[in-house]
Amino acid sequence: MTKASWSKALFALMLVLLLALAACNGGDSEESGSSDSEGGSKEGGSEEKAEEDDGLYSIEDFTTEKTSEGEAIEGGKLNFGLVTDTAFEGTLNWNFYSGTYDAEIISWFDESLLSWDENFLYTNDGAATYEVDEDGKVFTFTIRDNVNWHDGEPVTAEDWAFAFEVIGDPEYPGVRYGEDFTNIEGMEAYHNGEADSISGVEVVDEKTLKVTYIESTPSLLTGGIWAYALPKHIFKDIPVADMIEAPEVRENPIGFGPFKVESIVPGESVTMVKNDDYWAGEPKLDGVTVKVINPSTVVQALKTGEVDTVDSFPVDQYPDNADMSNVEYLGQTDMAYTYIGFKLGTWDADAKEVAPDDSKKMADVNLRKAMWHAVDNNAVGEQFYNGLRWNATTLIPPSHPEFHDAENPGVEYDPEKAKQILDEAGYEDVDGDGMRENPEGEELVINFASMSGGDTAEPLANYYIQSWEAVGLNVQLLDGRLQEFNTFYDRVGQNGDDDPAVDIFQGAWGVGNDVSPAGLYGRDALFNFSRYASEKNDELLAEGLSEKSFDVEHRKKVYNEWQEFMVEEVPVFPTLYRALLVPVNNRVQNYSIAFDGVPDKHEITVTAEEAPTAE
Repeated sequence: MTKASWSKALFALMLVLLLALAACNGGDSEESGSSDSEGGSKEGGSEEKAEEDDGLYSIEDFTTEKTSEGEAIEGGKLNFGLVTDTAFEGTLNWNFYSGTYDAEIISWFDESLLSWDENFLYTNDGAATYEVDEDGKVFTFTIRDNVNWHDGEPVTAEDWAFAFEVIGDPEYPGVRYGEDFTNIEGMEAYHNGEADSISGVEVVDEKTLKVTYIESTPSLLTGGIWAYALPKHIFKDIPVADMIEAPEVRENPIGFGPFKVESIVPGESVTMVKNDDYWAGEPKLDGVTVKVINPSTVVQALKTGEVDTVDSFPVDQYPDNADMSNVEYLGQTDMAYTYIGFKLGTWDADAKEVAPDDSKKMADVNLRKAMWHAVDNNAVGEQFYNGLRWNATTLIPPSHPEFHDAENPGVEYDPEKAKQILDEAGYEDVDGDGMRENPEGEELVINFASMSGGDTAEPLANYYIQSWEAVGLNVQLLDGRLQEFNTFYDRVGQNGDDDPAVDIFQGAWGVGNDVSPAGLYGRDALFNFSRYASEKNDELLAEGLSEKSFDVEHRKKVYNEWQEFMVEEVPVFPTLYRALLVPVNNRVQNYSIAFDGVPDKHEITVTAEEAPTAE
């Protein structure tokens, strides 16, 4: 591809994304689930909407930007809540973390070297800038001169290259290694021990790094570049296999973000102070405390001012608290969805890829599709979440409206169809107990792993179990109980260890900036917890990252085909798309939940030392 054609492809991609976003924001909300509407905050219409629609709310009633009124004081501290019923893991480094709560904490003290815009395209507004060659394969990054680690050492190209080396090391204990890295020249040779260095990662000078990719793909523009440095002067003497448990990750993490870690209460809270030397400007707050808040007490914590805001408010609690007087609710369509997954294999740690197993209990696609037909996710969204979660149809959510196939209906709720499919596939009630046996006439008990957390977790799991029971399937909660967050993901295989007791599971995915599903459903993706793989899936995922897919219409066609293929194969099925609701105390200014990567946490201010309480 010539420089001219690559530039045209980039421009075309940006233009289509901009037009798609504009179209969605223009009112096509029913199809797109647009998150950045003009509907205003809770005061702007959610009460009226609820009255008109029998208690149902719409994501269009919210904005992503906090209203700023009053005069900010100098300094002040913010209290930020992580809404969870479990401890955070405490793997506080971008190169090693795997849990969403750890990521929330890290984002306050460390950040990506590259920023991105509202369309998820990289910009040159972050801590580093970039240029790309005429073929779209060689990226040259320049770190700004005033970007320094919290200990005063400069963030260098060596630090960035070191992150690539650690993740590519065969002893690397984290979950990041995948196609974003194998697409770098020389990475697989390095990873396999055939080379002492990565030929495609070159330190040009102290602040300049050059990375050469094997293939130019559209994902390189929207998240396919690893943009997180690792301070080599701190980690260089730690064996790679030991880094994830090292004090430098668990007890004394370091970054170059707007705040510095001062103290940690493991699993409970992290206290930070401002980084006076922050590259984008001195933070206006004196500090931030991030703490775990149980879903059952989050309302009280907000009302009393114990926390100013939270990562995500349980939407099932919104109707009873929509008029909380000391907060403003922000909201948008989340870059996430919940899903039911089926265990179809295991993880091959040696080959570093999934190993499908046709002997698995859930291997029959008819069984999987019948289980999708058996559940009414429209009713779940309305009855459990008052419309703030809604029926999901495909595995690319409406947070990426340019690639979400809004015309694909997924699989409709039809329990009679579910029964018919099971009958025809040989799942019959042989012994007359009301529960179906497998086609060999053997007892069929399906073990279901589902997470604890919030008031709806147990009734929701029970709803699915009862729906499956209504079509004759004996589904039981794994160990007879809900699993806490960390245990759940350990058992479904986030460390490569799949618990054979798990047959199906209810999980949730944050999909990230890059629309490519390969990181969740590719053959070499550790996060592919269903352990599904097929040649057709390989082909479609590869085509979505091909040179042809710089043509956005081609890429949309490929991903529409992939979405339809996954509806047919059902290695997992999506259940709900989600509204992200974030209440923010009235004293807080310059707060946004918009999905862009322009640094802004240093701009947050407060108008009073103490958070006002609810009336």
